[in-house]
Amino acid sequence: MAANIPSITRLAIIIVAVTAAVAAAESSKEIIVKTVKGQKVCDQGWECKGLSKYCCNQTISDFFQTYQFEDLFAKRNTPVAHAVGFWDYKSFITSAAVYQPHGFGTTGGHDTQMKEVAAFLGHVGAKTSCGYGVATGGPEAWGLCYNKEMSPDKDYCDDYFKYDYPCSPGAQYYGRGAIPLYWNYNYGAAAEALKQDLLNHPEYIEQNATLAFQAAIWRWMTPPKKGLPSAHDAFVGTWKPTKNDTMAKRVPGFGTTMNVLYGDSVCGQGDVDQMNTIISHYQHYLDLMGVGREKAGPHELLTCAEQEPFTAASKSSSS
Repeated sequence: MAANIPSITRLAIIIVAVTAAVAAAESSKEIIVKTVKGQKVCDQGWECKGLSKYCCNQTISDFFQTYQFEDLFAKRNTPVAHAVGFWDYKSFITSAAVYQPHGFGTTGGHDTQMKEVAAFLGHVGAKTSCGYGVATGGPEAWGLCYNKEMSPDKDYCDDYFKYDYPCSPGAQYYGRGAIPLYWNYNYGAAAEALKQDLLNHPEYIEQNATLAFQAAIWRWMTPPKKGLPSAHDAFVGTWKPTKNDTMAKRVPGFGTTMNVLYGDSVCGQGDVDQMNTIISHYQHYLDLMGVGREKAGPHELLTCAEQEPFTAASKSSSS
């Protein structure tokens, strides 16, 4: 019988179970520590499960809690926002739990962990903001204002991928989510990774905040194609640039996360507003989280203005 439960329903069941686990774990946390092949590995229950070296570090909920999420996204539920009541902390932390055993927010020391969460959410805030220069609270206070593209002018169906990721009749693959997905081939790749029927039902992303965050974290943790780093690896420094990368001015740091995620739609164009908006969200979130923007690193690590793009915009996951 369980095999017949729709995938989106199974996800809802998981969310309820994890929410209950969060409440139960708030008062205590049991950490299982083992040594496997000479390496220390840990399990921290619902949030970092599966005996991973990363689970021996703090988990995200240890240093990033509900009040901080509310500080970062203070205006998301104001009447003029376009996704009132959709986004919340539980949805973020539930989706993050899937990737913490793989290093999301659990790589390196305390500062690196906090900086990665701020970096990821900096992209999220910039890509879902309805803020502007004179907006109340400043433009960085309006992240998570959207959960989908409001006035799509096309269905984003590319027939070149009709054999691998065929478009479903009537489906539209416009931007949805925390780091918006565009195009049938990106929905198809996300569908395979997340085990959700997103090719036939791309609307699932705009209907379920946990799935929307999970798709964005999957994108952060996954190289866009073979031979490229993930945004996560580029940020935490596990990616080692080749000689060609060095010549192209691509170095580990926040700037290269923009290159991985957006290619030439943001990078290699000089000091453009779209790039600076993402950087300013990251810096603002570092301040709000108590890390401080001074720990973001020098300008050459923050920017991708002079980097040679990894990919063309038409092949990026979001625009």
